[in-house]
Amino acid sequence: MAGEFEWTVPEGTPSGRADRLLARCLPERSRTRWQKLFAEGRIWTEERVLCQRDRLRAGDVVWYSLPDPVPLPLRPVAMNLKVAYEDDELLVVDKAAGVVVHPGAGTGEDTLVHGLLHHCGDSLRGIGGTERPGIVHRLDRETSGLLVVAKTDAAFRGLAEQFMERSVRKEYRALVAGIPEPSEGLIEEAIGRHPRQRTRMCCRPDGRAAKSQYRVEERWGTCAARVAVRIHTGRTHQIRVHMKAIGHPLLGDSLYGGRGVGAGTAPRVMLHAARLGFRHPVSGKDLDLRREPPEDFLEVETRLAGGESR
Repeated sequence: MAGEFEWTVPEGTPSGRADRLLARCLPERSRTRWQKLFAEGRIWTEERVLCQRDRLRAGDVVWYSLPDPVPLPLRPVAMNLKVAYEDDELLVVDKAAGVVVHPGAGTGEDTLVHGLLHHCGDSLRGIGGTERPGIVHRLDRETSGLLVVAKTDAAFRGLAEQFMERSVRKEYRALVAGIPEPSEGLIEEAIGRHPRQRTRMCCRPDGRAAKSQYRVEERWGTCAARVAVRIHTGRTHQIRVHMKAIGHPLLGDSLYGGRGVGAGTAPRVMLHAARLGFRHPVSGKDLDLRREPPEDFLEVETRLAGGESR
């Protein structure tokens, strides 16, 4: 609802940063939404416009304004979505490899968001923002697998909180060059932007903390293996960077493994989001969803096995 609103910090509330207090005390809007209002100068006291880091205490009076909603410029487009789970609050899809999650530079009307708008109708518009409606997390273009989408504001806030708290279980299947030793391991290398190649990420001491746990599931001689990887953080290209760091880049990954990795064998980066577990943000029910890798992934496995079926 657009307009200007007044709010008083309740008595007994410990002092704290303005953005955190507002997000905690007025949870009908996400922290991301409050941050945007701060950035636009829409939150103030009698003395001045507030910044996110300004401190508030019990009894402080705050005013904030909400702008009129901006019509979503995106057009619904029919798409063959593979639905793994759906109810009135959320939707989990098994994203196909090659599909971009949300619109951006160089994309057309073939992103997952365009298909979601067609599938969900107008109910999705504006959930979590106008540019990426319903999108709580993302998968790279070439990565296939499970992705959860919020259909209501309550679901968006609840899911975003779980991702922020790192309580969502995310497990992937990957085909890698060589055989990782030991067969199980924990990789805790911080990840940041590559200093010279801005399209790449790399392990660097001043990066953001990242944690991946891997387990070898199947070996094909000494040339390749299938590994299960559970990520405890969600950094850009995390699995690709971490497996590269231990000397076992993903097959088909020319960005991190070089053009020879999986050449003639892998048609894309061999990564599949196979398992997604979380608490339903409204009902509280535990959901644990799993999907097998798609046909192109299984075909590469068959070729690695020398033509024998799995």
